[in-house]
Amino acid sequence: MDDKILVTGASGQLGALVVDALIARVPAAQVVALVRREEAAEALRAKGVEVRLASYDDRAALESAFQGVGRLLLISGNDFASRLAQHTTVIEAAQAAGVGFVAYTSVLRADTSALMVADDHVPTEALLVASGLDYALLRNGWYTENYTVSAPMAVQHGALIGAAGEAKIASAARADYAEAAAVVLSAETIESGKVYELAGSESYTLAELAAVISDVSGKPVPYVNMSEAEYKGALIGAGLPEGLATLLASSDAAARDHGDLDGDGAVLETLIGRKTTPLRVSVEAALA
Repeated sequence: MDDKILVTGASGQLGALVVDALIARVPAAQVVALVRREEAAEALRAKGVEVRLASYDDRAALESAFQGVGRLLLISGNDFASRLAQHTTVIEAAQAAGVGFVAYTSVLRADTSALMVADDHVPTEALLVASGLDYALLRNGWYTENYTVSAPMAVQHGALIGAAGEAKIASAARADYAEAAAVVLSAETIESGKVYELAGSESYTLAELAAVISDVSGKPVPYVNMSEAEYKGALIGAGLPEGLATLLASSDAAARDHGDLDGDGAVLETLIGRKTTPLRVSVEAALA
């Protein structure tokens, strides 16, 4: 397999990990990193990959950046107000540039999920299906880091807060999802139309997460369950933007009411050839 492989959002938290996972599998010269700004390019070029510049809003720049690319990873945007339009632009540019295959980072069980983030993933998936491009849907479950990023604050304040009740959460580390994406993108043969439902090997409640934080930190950190509205308010009070606070609180509620953050780790384990990163390892990294 000698197609050029392009990773969008390559300087982001997930994209940078995908680049690293790819260059462990294919020659670095085969990997193309797409970033929005030149200042993000230096670290990527140091890894031996080609860097091209374009934003999700710039159709002409995207078409130019996609020239000679056989396989493309579209990492979903984080501008919730405009990301469906941005995804549309990326897919149309990929069509125009003759890209052979697009993998897209969606969300676990997007077609039935009550998660707010599914609102943009479902129509993006439909666009890909209708595009005529070969494609794969990488339906990523929750990132463990979505919760462990709060671990230091939980230790500081003596409590982990949330609104998920007793819901089970089958998250995996970003690096696990990145490795899975690299496996799909670098495969000798591509199976178009494949849908990968990706989740972590272990499921846990937020009370169980709090117990791990307590054990690792050596300090008592109980889980305090709140209503969705109370949790959103607490997040805003902690300095989070309202949009992000709404997303996190509603996601906990979707987990509580619909089980939307739980899942089966078998598909992700098969792709990466191992169990996903243990929760304790992720907590230790967050508290290091």
